[in-house]
Amino acid sequence: MSDVAELKKLVKQLQGATNASDIVSILSTLKRDYQVNEAILRESKAGLAVGKLRSHDSIEVSGAAKELVKRWKTEVEKAKQTTSSSPAAKPPVRKASTASNGVTTPTTISANKTVRTAKSDGVKITGTGDATRDKCAELLYDSLACDSGAPVQLIIQKAQAIEVAVVNDIGSTSAAYKSKIRSLFVNLKDMNNPSLRENLVSGEISAEKLVKMSPSDMASAERKAADDKIKQDNLFASLGAEEQQAETDAFQCGRCKQRKCRYRQAQTRSADEPMTTFVTYVPLLEYLY
Repeated sequence: MSDVAELKKLVKQLQGATNASDIVSILSTLKRDYQVNEAILRESKAGLAVGKLRSHDSIEVSGAAKELVKRWKTEVEKAKQTTSSSPAAKPPVRKASTASNGVTTPTTISANKTVRTAKSDGVKITGTGDATRDKCAELLYDSLACDSGAPVQLIIQKAQAIEVAVVNDIGSTSAAYKSKIRSLFVNLKDMNNPSLRENLVSGEISAEKLVKMSPSDMASAERKAADDKIKQDNLFASLGAEEQQAETDAFQCGRCKQRKCRYRQAQTRSADEPMTTFVTYVPLLEYLY
């Protein structure tokens, strides 16, 4: 069985696994037993499958996936540098072919680049007949391809599908259309949000759904967690700015059984209802110093 066939088999197992320990075991096998290159990663789609797991809920899974992706990137970069520095190595020939939808795309990709773009991939989108729409589709290609190992034609299809969804949603190539394209470009190209790009390319998120998503919906799990923490910090800060709370031993903490606490009252319901009492138990260390 070839390396690609074995990888495809493991990728299928990885995508079907639901238990965190099983996923980590498969990732360990990939790390221990396989040496990959750019061609193998693209053909087997192992890069996409593992890349999605970087935002997994399990810390063990996400950590193992990040470590494996980092290792694979290092191996691919070393292979590129070896190829480009070898005196006998010849750069790949770009043979352009024009697809039926008016897209000119290379059949091979340069092996010595780090960030993929429409220009570096030799992609020229001209299928709509509208210069503005074609340029916007190329911008979307740039945002999807920047760190992707997916085939050129697949990324073209996804970029065009997103552009068409924006046109259908806005109704024209007005200022609102251009603003929406810019917003999608910025969010898709965010280096801290690789899962959004991967989900678009893999088809887990459709172009129509993406167009309806808000910037907060598109944010990475890390960004959402950071935003939630900021909200909580602001809430605590606002409570801290209130009037001095009174101290009492009339209440007892159910966990530590101590009675040292502070309380305040606030009217949270209608005026004819009694006030609500908020109790905060004071850390024991505060009384020791």
